[in-house]
Amino acid sequence: MTATMSDTEARAIVAGILADIAPEVDLDEIDPAGELQPQLDIDSLDFLRFVEGITKHTGLPVPEEDYRRVASLDGAVAYVSGHSVSARS
Repeated sequence: MTATMSDTEARAIVAGILADIAPEVDLDEIDPAGELQPQLDIDSLDFLRFVEGITKHTGLPVPEEDYRRVASLDGAVAYVSGHSVSARS
């Protein structure tokens, strides 16, 4: 079964994934349109963990060509909420 996720649900999932990667960061304090890596001081492996987390929590694969689309908080939320998802955990 697939469903479209709301922005609120998508933000909660994205925030949860980011909290696991950078627990000391308050997402309300960052620029939601700015790139996550420099704002959260995470490296490329942490960013890959973030992308993998999106897939794990939503069932939505994020191909490498879409990494730029999920590089910001707003972008990641829009990406997740704009796609049908098949599994949530």
